[in-house]
Amino acid sequence: MFEKLKNRWNLKSGWQVFVVLIVFACTGFTVLFLKEPVLSLIAAKEERNWIFTTVYYILILPVYFIILLFYGFLLGQSKFFIGFVKKTLNRFKRKK
Repeated sequence: MFEKLKNRWNLKSGWQVFVVLIVFACTGFTVLFLKEPVLSLIAAKEERNWIFTTVYYILILPVYFIILLFYGFLLGQSKFFIGFVKKTLNRFKRKK
């Protein structure tokens, strides 16, 4: 599994793959832990509907990328994550 990811992400070692996976995990947990406190500042739990949830998921994407870059920088993988974020954002752009 590590070899597949190493080749797919063009990483040099299994250790780099491990660190990248740790960064993704830390980012996911951080977003998870921030969700409820941030949402409670905006609206009470019973006032939230599907539109509110949809808007939240659209707006959380830039925050996710910032947190991802932060953890990537802390763990020495900023080059990989800058490229990852750029590639992901390019997928959202319309191609003519």
